[in-house]
Amino acid sequence: MSWIILIIAGMFEVGFTTCLKLSNNFSNLKWTLGFAVCIGLSFYFLNKATQTLPMGTAYAVWTGIGAVGTVIVGILYFDEPANFWRIFFIVTLIGSILGLKFFAGEH
Repeated sequence: MSWIILIIAGMFEVGFTTCLKLSNNFSNLKWTLGFAVCIGLSFYFLNKATQTLPMGTAYAVWTGIGAVGTVIVGILYFDEPANFWRIFFIVTLIGSILGLKFFAGEH
C-alpha cells in the first residue's frame, strides 16, 4: 500500500509543477490555489509513504515520478522538445525508479 501512496504523492508533484507553470508567477489565483493544494497533498502522501518505506528510496522515487511526469506534461501540453536524448534519459530514469522499487528491501 505504501508504494501506491508514494505513486499518488508523485502524481501530485506533477500536479504542483504543472500548476506552478500555469500560475504565471502566482498571478493566476486558480492555478496558484491548485499549486498549493497539490504541493500540500504531495508532501502529505510522501510523509505517509516514508512511514514504512526507506526515506532515501521514497524520496528518490517521488522526485523521479515528478521529473518523468513533468517532462511528459511539458512535451504533451507545453510543446517542449521530445528529441532522442531526452526520451532516452527519461526511459533511463524510469528504469532507475523501477530498480529502486524492486530492490528497496535488499541489503
